[in-house]
Amino acid sequence: MNQDIRQQRLKSLLATQPRLHRLDQTSVNILYADANARQVPVTVITEDKDALLHKWIPAGMAMVREQLRTHGALLFRGFNVASVEAFRLVVQAFSEEAMPYTQRSSPRTEIKDRIYTSTDHPADQYINMHNELSYSYRWPLQIMFCCMQPAAKGGETPIADSRQVLKALSPQTRQQFRDKGIMYVRNLGGGLGLDWQQVFQTDSRESVEEECRQNEMHFEWKDNNRLQIRWTRPAIVKHPATGEEIWFNHAYFFNAANLDEAVADAVMSREDMPFNTFYGDGSPIPVAVLEEIGAAYERSRIVFPWKKGDVLLMDNMLMSHGRYPYEGNRKIMVAMWEPNR
Repeated sequence: MNQDIRQQRLKSLLATQPRLHRLDQTSVNILYADANARQVPVTVITEDKDALLHKWIPAGMAMVREQLRTHGALLFRGFNVASVEAFRLVVQAFSEEAMPYTQRSSPRTEIKDRIYTSTDHPADQYINMHNELSYSYRWPLQIMFCCMQPAAKGGETPIADSRQVLKALSPQTRQQFRDKGIMYVRNLGGGLGLDWQQVFQTDSRESVEEECRQNEMHFEWKDNNRLQIRWTRPAIVKHPATGEEIWFNHAYFFNAANLDEAVADAVMSREDMPFNTFYGDGSPIPVAVLEEIGAAYERSRIVFPWKKGDVLLMDNMLMSHGRYPYEGNRKIMVAMWEPNR
């Protein structure tokens, strides 16, 4: 770790402003890090070894919701959420019914009751910043991660405020996306990416076609049981609770320019890319604009090391997330709820 990074982390820790709260007989501190350090999200921390997060949440719900609207994410630390069942109880404290993961873009394994592995992507791959299911007509307003086992090296889940990402874009870029929106194109099957059965969680072509019609998605069946789908969505939307404009899309994540090199090399034609994005009128998004979006995420990014038992709650519209490559075993669970469309 170089000296600049050490100094930055020390500055972040010294800038935190702890506030003591006692709810449900559990003492917690809320730490507000220096916003410029971009090292630590707002953290709700306890040293009470007997504290149970799912018991604390109901008493602290008003405070949690207020902090979430303001900061977009909350990290719960010290509550020792160390099992699938403990995490399930925390999720149920917020919602009796978690959302299923449909119209999938990432390989995941359901562990129990709509609690999933965060991703089954190989450890050496970087996962670009994105808001969960922002390409879909139905997405979760809240998403929660739980660390069962931090990686030996790397494996952080970077997060970025969607409001700040939007502000970091030039007025010209913002206007282009406001006017045109985004066209998404996916080719499902053929050995690259997920097949349509995984994406739609069904083996029925009729069910897939009906879902596409309901969501205004153009579909075309191709040879070898492949399916191409294309649809348009806004790039910039207003948050339903705060009314703020946010950058909420997969324009950067899904663009063919950001595909893994091995996948790109295996594709014979750009028409067969597993993912791609365009402006809503079908015109290509220039490389310079994609680089600008990537730089906006970079400037807004917060990175922190996972600790075993950590729980990260995010407003899925206000905060995007990604994943760094890692070494060793890494076990992160995820659940989402409160569908919006």
